[in-house]
Amino acid sequence: MANGGNKIIRRRIRNSWLSSVISTSLVLLLVGLAALLLVNADNVSDYFKENMKVSVLLRPEVGDDEAYAYRAVLDSFPAVRSTEYVSRQQGEKEMAQMLGSDFLNVFESTPIPISIDLTMNPDYVEKDSLDRIQAEIRKSPLVDDVVCQTSLLETLNQNIKKISLVLGVLIALLLFISFVLIGNTMRLTVYDRRFTIHTMKLVGATRGFIRGPFVLRSAFLGLFASLVAIILLVGVLYFIRNEFSQLFNLFTPELLLEVMGIVLASGLLICICSTYMVVGKLLSLDKDELYY
Repeated sequence: MANGGNKIIRRRIRNSWLSSVISTSLVLLLVGLAALLLVNADNVSDYFKENMKVSVLLRPEVGDDEAYAYRAVLDSFPAVRSTEYVSRQQGEKEMAQMLGSDFLNVFESTPIPISIDLTMNPDYVEKDSLDRIQAEIRKSPLVDDVVCQTSLLETLNQNIKKISLVLGVLIALLLFISFVLIGNTMRLTVYDRRFTIHTMKLVGATRGFIRGPFVLRSAFLGLFASLVAIILLVGVLYFIRNEFSQLFNLFTPELLLEVMGIVLASGLLICICSTYMVVGKLLSLDKDELYY
């Protein structure tokens, strides 16, 4: 009966270890994805900043030669990364695509002005900087209006801060879940050997000597679960690369390695710490408490 009971306990331990590896790997995968978004928050912000356009609408009487000359002036601005010249004909085509090919029939002359689209350097894409740049551009007698979605920029920055906060809380919650999973597995493992541990205490074994094998085994579990999570994370990134190539370009190799390091460190840390605490609690029990 005793041998049968031990086999059942050992089977439960193996199943528990397997389920812990799977569960911990999935949790660490979520940690990796959350960390990937968190460490790339600045890159995501820069991506949207770099793709935000400032449209400079010129007065109707401005011709191509004057517009090209003024474009060169805008190119000299430190805040401007690049400019795109939009002629009247190009503007008419774009409007025809949105409003229909005969929308111009109601006008005696084309209402579409020449415009210049500015792509800004990310460091200057802040509300105060954009306000100063718009004020400077409006001083030119050639400029009729400047169109810039500063409200969209403010919303973007606020949302990125909120998302970063939520991701930070999510990572902490996922790490706590992993900590509980590993702790429950180690409780079952240690419970099966509680009398052996008590005997070792009686013959003078130190706490560190008793903890060593359990911590080493737990570290192996954490390492294995972390590697599985990293493989799954690479698979997710491969999918992103195939389906969303522009989004994948935000993830630099350095930041990807940083995220993989976070996953590996998290797996090892939660496994070692949870095991250390569980074994330490057992070592504090007296003989009578081992039966409960």
